[in-house]
Amino acid sequence: MSLIDNINKAFDHRIRLGIMSILMVNDYADFKMLKELLGATDGNLASHTKALEKEEYIKVEKQFIGRKPNTRYSATPLGKAQFKKHINALEKLIGK
Repeated sequence: MSLIDNINKAFDHRIRLGIMSILMVNDYADFKMLKELLGATDGNLASHTKALEKEEYIKVEKQFIGRKPNTRYSATPLGKAQFKKHINALEKLIGK
């Protein structure tokens, strides 16, 4: 088995890595929080969350708070497992 076999292409962009890192230590994060923490534009963040949602690594919940729309994200069990596997692979690669 190669050192890079468990490196997951879904997490190869810094924004996606950041999204998953935030969601691993928080039950959920809304769009505004992710945008502020990552310094991403609306369009950039939307495209990366959509990619992670397509892989079923994050769950998206849309709701209204008062009259304002609110989108919040949480990591799925699959997403958490795959992200841990990815981080372990990176640690092994760095350790070698």
